[in-house]
Amino acid sequence: MMRNIKLVEVRSELAAGTRGASLGIDALKVASLGKKSDFFTRFDPINVPDANNYLWKNNPYPHARYIDGVHEVLSNVHDTIKVLRLEKKFPIVLAGDHSTAAGTIMGIKAANPEKRLGVIWIDAHADIHSPYTSPSGNMHGMPLGMCLQEDNLENKQQEPSAEEIEYWEKIKKIGGDFPKIKAEDIVYIAVRDTEEPENKLISKHGIRNFTTKEVREKGIVKISEEALSILKDCEQIYISFDVDSMDSSISVGTGTPVPDGLTVNEALKLNMELIKDKRVCCWEIVEVNPTLDSENIMAQNAFEVLECTTKSLVSNF
Repeated sequence: MMRNIKLVEVRSELAAGTRGASLGIDALKVASLGKKSDFFTRFDPINVPDANNYLWKNNPYPHARYIDGVHEVLSNVHDTIKVLRLEKKFPIVLAGDHSTAAGTIMGIKAANPEKRLGVIWIDAHADIHSPYTSPSGNMHGMPLGMCLQEDNLENKQQEPSAEEIEYWEKIKKIGGDFPKIKAEDIVYIAVRDTEEPENKLISKHGIRNFTTKEVREKGIVKISEEALSILKDCEQIYISFDVDSMDSSISVGTGTPVPDGLTVNEALKLNMELIKDKRVCCWEIVEVNPTLDSENIMAQNAFEVLECTTKSLVSNF
């Protein structure tokens, strides 16, 4: 199994609202040194080219910030993940901002277009916006919208420019011009900071969100069982873990911390439990931002989740 795991590093932070998420991967490596862990020597990482140089350029896209660069990065991520999945590798993706998850999903789907793909999204945010609905224009709030090819025009808040729309259409077609996932094949865990256009979509499609309160009441094992049974018709499952799913008291080192989140222990156990399912084909951790942190605490917590989840994966194969 160790040979089959491939570490994929994506240092893109174009789509975040605050700067610094590109440093998250190295913060995780620093945290591993503190723990005297050999994690990063056991896996040979692939580095996906980012487009962070766009940050130095003028950004003429207020409703889809740096969308030209985001398109480039997502294409790169898609290509990398597609090849790994065709080689039957299990990608563990360490990424900066959460927009790159769209490239991961597109790559998984492109490798096995006939297989139905379920998504478990552990996050404070629903990330199902489009340039027509996003209040900030930050594209880390849009990856699921991209994969669903969902503009959510019924709840349109603004009119993006022709160029923004052109890039958005291109992004939705990466890996093929069709929705990569179905809305009913998304399961949210700990989502608690959403906007009205997102709420309308979530309720329209009946997307299930397991709240932090539910996680505590039912316990990790039960929540994992329920989440996985919602995806019973999916042949493949992808898990995306945004560190802001953890409570803001511990998740200072991330761009958009939100109160009432998971504890480190809950996040750890949840990922360890979910990854035991044989259909899981890729796991991703995103949005560690050490510039917002003190003493690298978020990266230490995130590294613990990364290491324990990987151990659980290896021992269940």
